[in-house]
Amino acid sequence: MGRRPDRSAVGAVPFFPSFVHTLFHILVPMAAALAIVFAMALPVRAETLAEALARAYQGNAQLNTERAKLRSVDEGVPQALGGYRPQVTVGLSAGLMSVRNMLFDSTSQSAFLKPWMAGITVNQTLFNGYKTANTVRQAEAQVRSGRESLRAVEQSVLLDSASAYMSVLSNQSLVEAQRLNVTFLRQTLDTVRTRLRVGDVPPTDVAQAEARLARATADLNNAEVALAVSQATYTEVIGVAPGHLTAAEPADRLLPATRDDAIAMARRENPTIVGATYDTDAAQFAIGIAGSALYPTLGVQGNVQRQVDSDPNLGTQQSDQASIVGTLNVPLYDGGVASSQVRQAKEALAQARNQLDRVRRQAQTAAVAAWATHEGAKISLNAAQSEVRAATLALEGVQKEAQAGKRTTLEVLNSQQDLMQARARLISAQQDRVVASYTLLGAIGRLDRVHLALKSPDYDPQVHYQQVRDAWHGLRTPSGQ
Repeated sequence: MGRRPDRSAVGAVPFFPSFVHTLFHILVPMAAALAIVFAMALPVRAETLAEALARAYQGNAQLNTERAKLRSVDEGVPQALGGYRPQVTVGLSAGLMSVRNMLFDSTSQSAFLKPWMAGITVNQTLFNGYKTANTVRQAEAQVRSGRESLRAVEQSVLLDSASAYMSVLSNQSLVEAQRLNVTFLRQTLDTVRTRLRVGDVPPTDVAQAEARLARATADLNNAEVALAVSQATYTEVIGVAPGHLTAAEPADRLLPATRDDAIAMARRENPTIVGATYDTDAAQFAIGIAGSALYPTLGVQGNVQRQVDSDPNLGTQQSDQASIVGTLNVPLYDGGVASSQVRQAKEALAQARNQLDRVRRQAQTAAVAAWATHEGAKISLNAAQSEVRAATLALEGVQKEAQAGKRTTLEVLNSQQDLMQARARLISAQQDRVVASYTLLGAIGRLDRVHLALKSPDYDPQVHYQQVRDAWHGLRTPSGQ
């Protein structure tokens, strides 16, 4: 008989691969789980208010739209400067001409001509009643006014960004507070139900605890809805969805020391006031532009021309012409149009001055209101902090007395409700405190990248202005569009 195979040796061969395969299926999920736990343990980078403001400064759609608008206003200056520059035109004409001449002997001569002409004309205005000079000054005033409008929009966007940031932060805190409230009331309800089973409390206490828990659940839902809305607003203003936000500090270090200082700063630096001042200047120059129609205009025109007639009978005839002609036009009567335009411009100037006075009063009122709101926010925050401390101590005392049988369940529930309301007011006061400081900073005209020291590239409108001011030609914008 043949030798029987050693089954123990044969069976030992597949054992090691099977062991490795099993070990692999055990260790890989464990490694993946450990990686997830390690990733969750890593600290999530928090975003600060300054970073959010810098992000909004760079990419807010409203702010970028206003920047593009100002770049469009910049083009008014080179257009006005064009009045100082010559106007050059080139003319070219060519065609076919059939000519038939009748002679005295009743015969006729016919010719087929191919004339063409080319010329260049240069017009230069020497004097137009100071219209060009006033137009340039008006365009420059409009550019300065546009820069102040951009600064006002920048302040508005940064204030909206700070408000959106604090709204998300406050709503997140409120949601957490409401969750703690629901947890507390749920534990209270469990305790009351246990005491009911042993006959320690009446059924009314259970109903009261259930009612408070239902109200707290509804309040938690409302807080979550408000948080979702504020997150959407944050995304719209800042440009990205909010992540983990850190607590923000008020901008007190940038604020004036007194109310009178705030009013004085607002009068000097508020962009609406400064912009209205430049609007008044532009309206003043508009009077000169309208009045230029009453002045004589003086100009000079240079012309170079070549004309060629191709005649089969006479051959090619060529004539060259060059001329320099001075022109003087003196208006005598235009039906009263220019006079009416001057009167209209003067009324527009009066309107601009009245608007400037109105803006000054509004800016002063805004500064006073922002100062009062900021001071009131400080008091409200201190009061809210004291209220929370007192409400916390009161709840602890009522709980201890309830355990000793000296307080009812309703009193515990009422004390918890007082604490929850105090926490909500504290969260709101903290939000108002920060927003009020940034509102006051905007009222005095200092809510900008420079004063906030934002870590963001500066958008300097002067750069584009200098790029296009002396541009004599070219269709592409400095950005390459």
